[in-house]
Amino acid sequence: MMNISKIIKLGFLSVATMATMTSCSEWLKVDLEDSILEGKLYENNDGYFAALNGIYSKMNETYATTLSMGMIDVMAQYYNVAKNSNHAYYIAANYKYSEESFKSRSNAIWTSLYFYIANLNTLIEHCDASDSKLSAIYKPYVKGEALALRAFFHFDLLRLYGPIYSKETENDKAILYQETSSKDVQPILTAKQVAEKVMRDLDEASELLKEDRIRKDGVVNGDGEDPNETTLLRYRQYRLNYYAVLALKARLYLWMGDKDNAYATALSIIEENKKNDTFPWIAKKAVTDSRNPDCIFSTEVMFALYNRSRVKGYDALFSPQADMKNTLYFKGASLAEGDLESKLSYFYDDMGDLRRSSMWIVEELSSNDEGGTLNKQNALCFKKFADLSEDTNYRYMQPLIRLSEIYLIAAECAKTPEEAIGYINEIRKARNCVNLELSATGGDKEIENYVYREFMREEIGEGQMFYYYKRHAAEQMMSGTEFGKPNYWTGTVTAMEGSYKMELSNYVWPLPEVEVNKRVNK
Repeated sequence: MMNISKIIKLGFLSVATMATMTSCSEWLKVDLEDSILEGKLYENNDGYFAALNGIYSKMNETYATTLSMGMIDVMAQYYNVAKNSNHAYYIAANYKYSEESFKSRSNAIWTSLYFYIANLNTLIEHCDASDSKLSAIYKPYVKGEALALRAFFHFDLLRLYGPIYSKETENDKAILYQETSSKDVQPILTAKQVAEKVMRDLDEASELLKEDRIRKDGVVNGDGEDPNETTLLRYRQYRLNYYAVLALKARLYLWMGDKDNAYATALSIIEENKKNDTFPWIAKKAVTDSRNPDCIFSTEVMFALYNRSRVKGYDALFSPQADMKNTLYFKGASLAEGDLESKLSYFYDDMGDLRRSSMWIVEELSSNDEGGTLNKQNALCFKKFADLSEDTNYRYMQPLIRLSEIYLIAAECAKTPEEAIGYINEIRKARNCVNLELSATGGDKEIENYVYREFMREEIGEGQMFYYYKRHAAEQMMSGTEFGKPNYWTGTVTAMEGSYKMELSNYVWPLPEVEVNKRVNK
């Protein structure tokens, strides 16, 4: 396969440089030696890309198994964890924010994301410097992606630590927005102020990236035939490209409750994608390939990490060879239709669903109890991220934004239920499912239920479901430990038998001690 790995390696120099620039208490400490290294880094185009690729590479440390397939999905109650006090993720599943292990994880997430942001700010300042060595052809890409990444990280921090966004809470204090390389402690801004700054950065990024080659040439996976062509502008799925930036804008508009702009932005992506077929729906034969099944539906991924350690994350979280005290799995021991003891019976509504048939397998899990007794049980194991037999363009892909989310945003914001059901059924057609139909009295509430269920199926393992529940201020979630026949909603994300009852305060992570202490000791 490529040479996306060569591109990523350009980031190692910058990662090494950044590592000398950060500590728990001062994440932007630059001494004389670091200043010399920084000057060397920005001497040419490769140096700028090294700095940018270093951020993409470092993201794996925070997103690969914490803010995607692991902890954040546990907090959305996907898996059979919440009632098992011996499970490694019990504290996360029960929102025990006062526990030291959670505080440590929260401190690490906060510190890491602001570390990435600090280095992005340095990169952006070098892009804008009067003596910048960055070629004009590359500046829109480097600066555009850097601004988009800065917005991406701040938005995730807002979604974790900020309030449930509404007109009533938008002026509540949330997080700081770091937009310069200054080492001064920045003020904590309101949720609205942060959201506006995120949108400002995304607006500038989308303008800079409006000539992104992805719009004309597609995702450009592969090395190409021209030996003189640079690889720096290839593999656009692994970078915050123009379409991914628009997707973030749609996601942010919806978070802020601006459905009109969310709808317009989603529709612009859908219409251009239909014209150019940049992100085609996955082919059934690709998913069912016996050697290299494409269970992440890679052609539809708009932005992803390149994570060569993805299989390690799978082995740690989902592999049946792992201790079941650490493994994330669905309750149930059967793939059969209608098995009321299996979560699959409630999670999917169509036996032919490619997401059902390709991603789940019954395996025997085991662990030793405190007395040394070996306990075994069959469980439904998730294999979306299992390793493949050979290198492909998607073997190391870790999805962060996908096309189906855009269709679901359009459906949630559509002007009529009839229009909305069309977007939902386009996804279902691609998943080998029968079309859904509107009942005589369902209307908007029925659409809300349909959107919810498709979102839950599409985003498992990708870290978005917790934020979906938070955005809706959901007081109930589909449980991972107990469940019954689901009912249609009554207007909100509630009214589901066997659901997990959620305290709304649990959607807001406490400001981490590393930041609180910095302000106390200022």
